Order: sequence, then structure tokens, then C-alpha cells
Amino acid sequence: MSSRQAPLIPPRVRAVLVRVPFLVSAVRFVRRFLLARDRNLLITLIAVALVIGVLAAEVSTEWFSPSLLILVTLVGGLQLRLGSLVKLLVGVGAALGYIALQLGVGRIGLGLTVTIGFTTVLAVLMARTRGKLGVQGLRGDAMLLELRDRLRSQGELPPLPKDWGGKVVLKQAGGSSFGGDFLVSMRDGHSVEIALVDVSGKGVDAGTRALLLSGTFGGLLGSVDDFLPACNAYLHRQRGDEGFVTAVHVRLDLETGDYTITSAGHPPVVKFDAGTGNWQVATAKGVVLGVVPDLHCEPDSGTLRKGDALLLYTDGLIEQPGRDIDAGLDRLLGEAERLLPSGFRDGAKALVNAMSSGHNDDCALVLIWRP
Repeated sequence: MSSRQAPLIPPRVRAVLVRVPFLVSAVRFVRRFLLARDRNLLITLIAVALVIGVLAAEVSTEWFSPSLLILVTLVGGLQLRLGSLVKLLVGVGAALGYIALQLGVGRIGLGLTVTIGFTTVLAVLMARTRGKLGVQGLRGDAMLLELRDRLRSQGELPPLPKDWGGKVVLKQAGGSSFGGDFLVSMRDGHSVEIALVDVSGKGVDAGTRALLLSGTFGGLLGSVDDFLPACNAYLHRQRGDEGFVTAVHVRLDLETGDYTITSAGHPPVVKFDAGTGNWQVATAKGVVLGVVPDLHCEPDSGTLRKGDALLLYTDGLIEQPGRDIDAGLDRLLGEAERLLPSGFRDGAKALVNAMSSGHNDDCALVLIWRP
């Protein structure tokens, strides 16, 4: 297959444009110079606003409606700096003033005046927000989308051998793309490490801190022997009270099935024993991260045999207002029985939906099993 890219302009369109060199030169001028910088875009928008004002007053308000100035203001709010936007608003005001002077104030109308005023306030707010971020145009939104995609890709389990299975389900409060629950994982040969973290708060409020900690915890995972103590030391050095962080860490040997669980204030991991058909609660426990300078964890260990599974989750699955957390855990274990008929992979999402119905909180579930 040829590696050459398809032309940006189709051959037939290019053949027509070649016959109109002035049009080609005008398009190139606009792309290269007119819209390249904030100043040139400002000049263009002011010129458009003034032309609309003159044509609406001298030709026809039906063909050149003053409402077109709303679009000019919105484009300025999305693309211009705050200082340039103020200059554009002066130009828009001059265009409206000229229309009112030639045709009378009544031709503009109260509804259009209110709409333009509201659009002006919205444009100023957008320009101020982008100015604080130090970005222009829609680059700020693109950065957030990129961060979201990186967080999602980091929250995926690494590829597992064919004799292992894994499933991750993340459900953020209010349908947000950001939340306080995240997963970091890595695989080195036959060893896999998984850490499920819960930042206090929910939805977008906890999402910014979760973004920061996911990068930090992802760098520590696999780089230190004592993962949770290293995370605790990092959080303890931070200044300010931004809420608590809980985490559970699992180190699993894919050849032998041996695992070690360490927890820091996190809900207990549960294990499905295929021999007995029961779910067993792990005994690993520890203090919430960042509270004490030296974290002491009481680990739990065991072996996953054929048919066994480990279930990691956050408190969003078992905590409900007015109910004891132990009752939520009992309900989780009862609902987990529904995984068996349909299989672990298909039942994981159903379990999250069943446990999270009726309340709005971040929820996360990680399931590792040996078929």
C-alpha cells in the first residue's frame, strides 16, 4: 500500500480553483495571515461587525440582520484574548449604534438587545477563563480531553495471559468523565501489580486531585517495593487538608497464582473460592493515606487457583446514606453470586449497576480471575 497521503483538495475542485487564481490567493491570505494571530483575527471580526452594521442600516435588516453580531461576539469570546475582546465589543457596540441612529432604536428590539448583552457577558467569562489557563481558542478543552483519555488508558489492565481474565468497571458520579476513583497497574514479566485508589469527594470536584495522584501513583507502582508506604510519604509531605485518600494494592504472580494484598483505609478485598463456592473477605488493613508519617499495613496473602477470583472495589459500591457499611458489604457479596451464572466478565458491569442504583457516587470495580 502506498504511504502517500490523500490530497487535501480533491482534483476536480483544484482544477476549478486553478482557473480562479484570485480566489486561491484570497484563501491562502486568510489562512496564513488574516487568521493566524490574535490581532489579525480582531481586525477581521471588527471589520465584519462594522460591515454588518452598515449593510443592515443602508440595505436591509432582513438580509443583514443585527443578530449576526451575536455570532461575531461568540467567535471573539472563543478565540480572542480579553483585551482584544474588549476592543471587539466596542466595534460591535458601534455597529449597533449606527443601526439605531439610522433606523431608530425600535428596529433593534429589546429581545435582541438582551440577547447581545447576555452573549457579551458569556464571551467575557470565556475569555477570562482562557486567560487564566494561558491558552487560546479551544486548546483548554482539548487539554482536558487529552487528560481524560490518558487517565482512562492508564486505568486499563495490562494484557494478561490466556489462562487469566480481568475486568475493570469505572462509573463516575453524574456521568462525568472525571471522578475520584482511579486504577493504576503494570506488568513486569509474570508479575502484575494493581492499585485501586479512592480520593474523597465525587465527580469533577475530586477529579482534579485524582488526575494529579494518578500520575504520581502510576510512577511509584513497580518502582518501589513498599508501594502504599511510598504513597503515604508523598501525601504526608503535601500541605493543606484536601481530604483523605484510600487505596488497595495487589501484587500477583501469574505463574503460581500467589498474591499479596495491602490496604490503606480501603474497603476489604473479597476472594471467590471455587472449591467452596463462597466469597471470603480479606484481612488486609491499614490507616488512610497521608494521616500518619509512617504507614503500617497488615497484609493478606493467598493463592488463586483455577476458578478463583479477586474482587477489588471502592466504597461507592457499598456505602449508602443511613445504612451501615457492613450491610452494604453483605449486599455486595449477595449480588456477587449473580456473577457465577453469566460468568465474571459479563457480570462485573451488572454488579456495579445493581450496587450503584439509587445513589450518585463514584464507583469502581476490578475483577481478576483464573478461568
